[in-house]
Amino acid sequence: MAALAAATLVAAGVSAQDAKIVIDGSTTVGPIAKQFAEHFMKEKKGLNITVGESGSGNGAKSLINGTCDIATMSRAMKGEEVEAAKGKGVNAVQHVVAFDGLAIVVHPSNPVQGLTVAQVRDVYLGKVKSWKDLGGPDKPIVLISRDTNSGTYEAFEGLVMKKEKIAEGAEYVGSSGAIRQRVQSTPAAIGYVGLGFVDETVKALVIDGVAPTAETVLSKQYPVSRELYLYTNGDPKAGTALAEFVGFCKTEKGRQIVSDIGFVPVPAK
Repeated sequence: MAALAAATLVAAGVSAQDAKIVIDGSTTVGPIAKQFAEHFMKEKKGLNITVGESGSGNGAKSLINGTCDIATMSRAMKGEEVEAAKGKGVNAVQHVVAFDGLAIVVHPSNPVQGLTVAQVRDVYLGKVKSWKDLGGPDKPIVLISRDTNSGTYEAFEGLVMKKEKIAEGAEYVGSSGAIRQRVQSTPAAIGYVGLGFVDETVKALVIDGVAPTAETVLSKQYPVSRELYLYTNGDPKAGTALAEFVGFCKTEKGRQIVSDIGFVPVPAK
């Protein structure tokens, strides 16, 4: 029976020892990983790919502890994480899977169309407390943020907050989808999400005169842009399903999936 199972895997182009890929990490990169996994499992019968979304920091921990094959991260690994990996004999290798812009989003009914990075920072510092001061209604601003273990939070902290602390009273949520949900149901709210989470239920603001689009992110004109990553323990061995998965973002199909989700694809091979 075991021999028959192994033969089936080989026929599908998957070796018995290469039949499972465990992925964990960023909720932002999660939709890309899930779509890639769905494609691969259709193409390679017998290959099992699981995708967790516990946050970028937990993805790094999972890779360091050997409990995942790929850590998805919406920020680069920190120096201390790289050192912790080395201490466990793990060589954390970075692979860019897509580019992203952090869209600053408000309720569609909010008349404010754009802000500067400095204004967004002042809002999240609590220096600006009412939309009236920004050309909007006379309503207190409701601050929505990602949880502090999130790579999206850390990207926002670095790109917008300049490492300054978000004001007390901000509401922290566990995913970009949760931020979108809070903003779409709260007329006075402001939040930040990856480009792939912007839809008609929220309004993405123009920042420093530049709208968050695929073109402005790729050209680096949009001021709140970043890279999205996959991390592996060393470079995957050529010909394995893991190597194919990591390189899939550079194929025509992989780039199309990334684009369809709403992120910006990496250049083709």
